[in-house]
Amino acid sequence: MNSLYLHIPYCQRKCGYCDFFSLPQASTAELDEYVQLLLCELEQLRQQAEPLPLQTIFFGGGTPSLLSVEQVASLLRRVEDLFGFSPDCEVSLEANPGTLSAEKLHGYRQAGINRLSLGVQTLNDDYLRLLGRAHSAAEAREAVVSAREAGFENLSLDLIFALPGQSLVQLTEDVEGLLAIQPEHLSLYGLTFESGTQLYQRLQAGELAEVDEQVYADSYLLINRLLTAAGFEHYEISNFARPGYRCRHNQVYWQRRSCFALGCGAHSFNADGWGERWHVPADLLRYRRKLAAGESPMVSLESFDRQAAMAETIYLALRTADGLSREQFKASFGCYPEEVFPGAFQRHAEHLQLSADRWSFDLQGWLLYDHLISSFL
Repeated sequence: MNSLYLHIPYCQRKCGYCDFFSLPQASTAELDEYVQLLLCELEQLRQQAEPLPLQTIFFGGGTPSLLSVEQVASLLRRVEDLFGFSPDCEVSLEANPGTLSAEKLHGYRQAGINRLSLGVQTLNDDYLRLLGRAHSAAEAREAVVSAREAGFENLSLDLIFALPGQSLVQLTEDVEGLLAIQPEHLSLYGLTFESGTQLYQRLQAGELAEVDEQVYADSYLLINRLLTAAGFEHYEISNFARPGYRCRHNQVYWQRRSCFALGCGAHSFNADGWGERWHVPADLLRYRRKLAAGESPMVSLESFDRQAAMAETIYLALRTADGLSREQFKASFGCYPEEVFPGAFQRHAEHLQLSADRWSFDLQGWLLYDHLISSFL
């Protein structure tokens, strides 16, 4: 095991577009209890996993920046005691701008966080209110300034696009505003209206309208054009980075390598054999009871056979600019990918390109990704 994910399911409030498992903002005592549960689960994991020095650690959520400096520091100290860190270990923490202060950012940096992922989403205050975000554009900019002053040299910003009624001019202003902040990394999320969310209810009531496919495509291509012109590499469907600043933790997922995940609602992957996924059910009471009884809260979610492992390897690799290595695929499965899925490769030849050893989608292929990739599944 070289990568670890820690899930913090608490939020200040539910955003209008979010359908993920989340719990209302907790008191300090509740967060302390949750950190103790994570520490207990860490001890269990140490009994199961080989203690290789960790190369990536990721605090995700939810809103991990609701944790105090001492809570984050205590988790990192124990992780280091149990597993050790590689010299260049990437330690990421997701944060909402409205939960940060200069003091907290200095504390996080001293505790060992070296990569900050800020949920900016947009620099348009009207759209921030529409999305139900708890911060303003000014607070987002202030958070970036404070993060730099605290010593963070690796900042990732989130951007939501395809917002209701959003023009390409407004989107350009958003992207240029984010570029002016000078992040090392940007992650994109096209807005979707998920069943059960506040925005979905407003959509059903006719108060909001989704953008059409052409506007979505034009928006995606515009973002690609602006960011690549600014020196970013479009290294995964939804992710851009300056050279040397790809998110190494996320690459673990796309390369289908093992990553153990702890916390209520977390999902793990063990790459041994053909692979197996585990999860901790999103039930805090169950999570607490299992750990109190000395039992693992994880349950098996999916075990892969050879065919399913081949399909998922292709599915994940074709999300990335690096693409799918034919030779690595053959080393793992004993055949080339086009031998297993000849019809899919022929059917999508217009958008698939072979460069040296690697298959990859072109930009239009990424736009049509969900449709095209279904041929491989």
